[in-house]
Amino acid sequence: MMSRRQLWALLALTLMWGVNWPMMKLSLQQLTPLYFRASTMLLGAAWLFVYVAAKGQRMHPTGREWLTILWLGLPNVLGWHTLSIFGVQELASGRAAILGFTMPIFTVLLGAAFFGERITPRVRVAVICAALAIALLLWHELQKLSGRPAGIAWMLGAAICWALGTLMFRRAKLTLSPLAVTVWMLLLGSLVLWVLAFATEPVPKIASFSLSMWLSLAYGVLINYGFAQLIWFGMARDLPPATSAMSVMAIPLVGTLSATFIVGEVPHWQDWLAMGFVMMAIASVLWPTRGTIRA
Repeated sequence: MMSRRQLWALLALTLMWGVNWPMMKLSLQQLTPLYFRASTMLLGAAWLFVYVAAKGQRMHPTGREWLTILWLGLPNVLGWHTLSIFGVQELASGRAAILGFTMPIFTVLLGAAFFGERITPRVRVAVICAALAIALLLWHELQKLSGRPAGIAWMLGAAICWALGTLMFRRAKLTLSPLAVTVWMLLLGSLVLWVLAFATEPVPKIASFSLSMWLSLAYGVLINYGFAQLIWFGMARDLPPATSAMSVMAIPLVGTLSATFIVGEVPHWQDWLAMGFVMMAIASVLWPTRGTIRA
């Protein structure tokens, strides 16, 4: 079960990543996807490097650690962050978040199929509730989504990558701290994205950026690729995969609701009903049994 400190961290992560979805949509109004990801990821990783190094942690990988970082970075950074930004470009930010957060279901299924993870009764309930919530949240948009198969494919591919990366990260044999590994994954991933951006997208006109654009970029650097990454990879390392995955299921709800104020996307009745199922999914894996809450 989660400690009180982990529960508070989960609440912060939910708010940070929930708001990030409409913020990304706002950024894509003036910036192409790969340049957006490359710039925010590089700057975010840079300040994380300074932060983690200042804590006295070893920052320089040696030997096979480089191979481990590269291997973990493929699904966790290049897979999830690249595919998801193309999905956000194609779909409404709230609906993209919902599709992306099918990740917990894929985590459970991949974990059981390939990593020997046990599916407990609580996890079964959580998967069913999460699936019902996703179906409800997609209900209103089903006709529109069916006309945008690319967006659906991007987001489901991103969700599978994130699920696989979560399982791999927990099993990796690391001598570096999870924070240091996270920083290097982001740094190396951003370099690949810069190459792809230069090769495939027009150079952005920075002088034309609005104030809201600069604010959304700052949010991506400081929050999405800063504090939120620290919280997530700490959870992914310390908690069972199914628990850490299901625990973030409230994020698309925050994203859907905050999109109303940021980019004008209005939630529907299905969103509110789905909230109940999402809360049930979270409670089924996080609700403590007697005597399990730790300070």
